[in-house]
Amino acid sequence: MTGKPRLFGADYSVYVRIARLALLEKGVDHECIPVDIFSKDGVPDWYQERHPFKRIPAFEHGSLKLFETSAITRYVDEAYDGPLLQPPDAFGRAVMNQIVSLLDAYAYRAMVWGVYVERVSKPRENNTPDERLIAASLETARTCLSVLDRQLADKSWLIGDALTLADLYAASMLAYFVKAPEGAALVADYPAVARWWHAVQARTSFQASEPTS
Repeated sequence: MTGKPRLFGADYSVYVRIARLALLEKGVDHECIPVDIFSKDGVPDWYQERHPFKRIPAFEHGSLKLFETSAITRYVDEAYDGPLLQPPDAFGRAVMNQIVSLLDAYAYRAMVWGVYVERVSKPRENNTPDERLIAASLETARTCLSVLDRQLADKSWLIGDALTLADLYAASMLAYFVKAPEGAALVADYPAVARWWHAVQARTSFQASEPTS
């Protein structure tokens, strides 16, 4: 296919950042097309042909149009040269997929919406945080971090010596979680996660994908 691949979305989105991290880690020259789903004017009509539910991200390369982060990141890993972002063996891929599923199903809602949005975003907009939701979300986050800590105990990255999609998912969620005081304190309670988080922050891709707002 000719031309640069295009990634549609807003840089504040956890899932847009995951897709962008995959592109950056693979060294893929790409174009970011802004789509703000929270804009006061709403999602533009032209975007619906790229995502039927008007969510982000979406991806386009030549005639190929994809939506959903899992599809986009796996395509990026398999279609482009560069370091593999999925383990080459069935065992490793199964563990990676389990971690990604855990992050999708439990960590994202708890860490980002239940803790970051309630503790950081709402007060910034002069709204009152839901303390019960924060407490419940921290319990879920604690379970997630416990699983990640055990997984990282003797490894540099979540699946072993090489960074994978599991790390990109986790990094994008923790980036918001640690902005809340409770989130930063909880991560510090898990030594392997804290060590991994320090390594994540040093990566060029992570720094390059930092949201602008």
